[in-house]
Parts: sequence; C-alpha cells; structure tokens
Amino acid sequence: QVQVVESGGGSVQAGGSLRLSCTASRSRFSRYCLGWFRQTPGKSREAVAAGFTGGPRTVIADSVKGRFSTSHDASKNTLYLEMNNLKPEDTGMYYCGADPDSRGYCTVSLKESEYLFWGQGTQVTVSS
Repeated sequence: QVQVVESGGGSVQAGGSLRLSCTASRSRFSRYCLGWFRQTPGKSREAVAAGFTGGPRTVIADSVKGRFSTSHDASKNTLYLEMNNLKPEDTGMYYCGADPDSRGYCTVSLKESEYLFWGQGTQVTVSS
C-alpha cells in the first residue's frame, strides 16, 4: 500500500500565502505523479494542480493559474503546492492523490480518476 501524507494547511488572511506538502511513501515506488484537489462542503472535488516527484512536469488548473505553482523534492518524494495571493474562495480541504511511476511513466493529470492512493487532506482557511 502507498501512504500519502499532506501537510502545511492553516488559516491565513486574504492575500497571504501557504505552502502545502504532499509526500508519498518510498517503500514500493521511487517516483510518483501527485495531484492536488480541493473540496468544500456540498461541492465536488476540484482539481488544483499536479506534478511529478522525479522532474519538472506540472499542470495548473486555470482557476488558480498565476497564483499557485508546484515544486518538487525528488529525494523526499514530495510535491509542494505554493499558494500565493490567497482568496476566501480558496478555502477548503486540500487532498493529494498519488499515481506510482510503476512502469516507468505516470500521467501528470488534473483528472481525479488518474490517482490510486489518497491522503487524509489538510485544511486551508482564507479569511477576508
């Protein structure tokens, strides 16, 4: 089983910044495609960004483009979500999904169905 752990959430005022971390366990696979999604009560999960722990491949959702970005640390199997100029509508539970690079390739995607393993989420609250 692959463990996925998110961290870095918190409460900030509008205009502030946060950096979320998503780490996938290295016990079975050495690289992952990781996707960030967010959800608020009563709404479906929304794609935010995705990236690859082994390189610079990334995709950012149009809704956050220009404010959010990703970076990675291959040695830690971690994808970071850098969130700047946060708005109250960015409030939600942020989840990370993992797709192992099990056959030498994985897809950096904003499609929830591409990800096999999920973390418990980290809460982001932006106040006006």
